[in-house]
Amino acid sequence: MIVRSATCKDAPMPSPSPHSRPVRILLVEDHDMVAEAICLALERSPDLQIVGRAASVASALADASCCEPDVVLMDRRLPDGDGVAAIADLLALVPNVRVLVLAGEGGGSVAARVAETGGSGLILKARGLNELEDAVRRVAAGEVVFSQDLLGDVLERLSGRVRGLGANLTPREREALDLLQEGRTTAEISVQLGVALNTGRNHVQRVLEKLGARSQLEAVAIARREGLLK
Repeated sequence: MIVRSATCKDAPMPSPSPHSRPVRILLVEDHDMVAEAICLALERSPDLQIVGRAASVASALADASCCEPDVVLMDRRLPDGDGVAAIADLLALVPNVRVLVLAGEGGGSVAARVAETGGSGLILKARGLNELEDAVRRVAAGEVVFSQDLLGDVLERLSGRVRGLGANLTPREREALDLLQEGRTTAEISVQLGVALNTGRNHVQRVLEKLGARSQLEAVAIARREGLLK
């Protein structure tokens, strides 16, 4: 049975705790089954309340103004953009809101981007619903929360001791990487960049070397994990 999505107008109103009102959550997730599972898991607790659901960055920005959430639980990859890139816009609309990014995968550079843009944390979907529930409470209470396996890397990157993977890619190599993500062949990349075939091959090869990838497909996967691609 499909549970009707909560909106600003019809969000269920669980009984507040005797000491404070429930934490108001705007969920931004474009996969219906994932969103339903998260809603059911969070709303079983009387101190958590889903006040809105959105499936895109544009909808999240519109709903954030009317729903007045305490926490925005934001999927990293959305149909119209990058959830991490949308953090600054959300904070401009609702300055006191806390943004917790939910990602299928992510490396230290992605988590560092969350922190640098004013986000309150990043948690991987694989960590489970109980951990997500705890993270929402902690973020609402003012903590910054990252999955344990990302925290050390985040601190190192923010302190400047480690350059992010792919930080040394040249502008041309980044263009080649973008084209690899589109599934272009080396010949097509060379034409798109306006360079000789051998030069195009060299660009692609250096991308693989700098990302530590053994294939073009692995290079794209690593670049996505590290937040180099949208």
